[in-house]
Amino acid sequence: QEQERETWAPDGEGQDGAIYTVSLPKPIGVSIARGNDGRCYVSRVDPTRGTIDPRVQPGDKLLRVSQSFGEETWEALNYGQVAYAIRTRNGDVFFELQSRGGDMSIFEKKKVDDSTAEMFKAERNGGNYGIGTKELQQRNYIAAQETARERRELFDDGLEKFKGGDHENAILDWENVLGLEPANYMGDDFSKVSQIYQVAAYNIACAYAKMGQVDPGLEALEQALRSGFSDYDKCRNDPNLSNLRTSQNFRPLMDKFDEPIINMDAINAVKGLFGFGK
Repeated sequence: QEQERETWAPDGEGQDGAIYTVSLPKPIGVSIARGNDGRCYVSRVDPTRGTIDPRVQPGDKLLRVSQSFGEETWEALNYGQVAYAIRTRNGDVFFELQSRGGDMSIFEKKKVDDSTAEMFKAERNGGNYGIGTKELQQRNYIAAQETARERRELFDDGLEKFKGGDHENAILDWENVLGLEPANYMGDDFSKVSQIYQVAAYNIACAYAKMGQVDPGLEALEQALRSGFSDYDKCRNDPNLSNLRTSQNFRPLMDKFDEPIINMDAINAVKGLFGFGK
């Protein structure tokens, strides 16, 4: 039986993309991000980070994803749930995707309608930044403020759930905070990742640690560190991360980002060379 097709039309063109399925052993080299329509799409395919399938291309739409355990799948409607499912998947990760021909416009800011765009163009060509331009600036400002407010609410909701012991739903909220990171973000200090992203990623690691899920916790902690989270003392002493620190992979992960002043491995190697301590 021929599989159904879902219509996608980033520019209103009404094209159809083929639906296909893949099953990828972990770790996977396929990254998923939130599109400007709120749905989930492939943002990156990197074979150096894990397994890939040559059919998967950036821009493809994620339709379904395997749940953490078993054969059941979730419809990929919520970015936070998708991210949680991928991190906690016990076994190969199943994706049902729709090809979009490499179209990455879903990650761009939504375009204004044609008539409004023409008005702005006419103003700029005439050297007159008038009502239309001011309206666009105001619209963009309001949209940015609304997204910031939504992220802050999700972040705070996650904190309340975490404090109440609902670690799984705290993770979902914080994953959605990550999914709402603005494209091409640039902070006042020229950082390319927002502070709320860094802290949310760290909090996700804490929540996984509290749940006893060490591998997803270490993955989230590495994401936090790669994004610029640099409170290394907190990582090494926070009681919330105690389960992660029992892993033999914790110290190498931390040393990769915060090289210790005293390299104990080097000292022990020298001791062994000279026969110290025998």
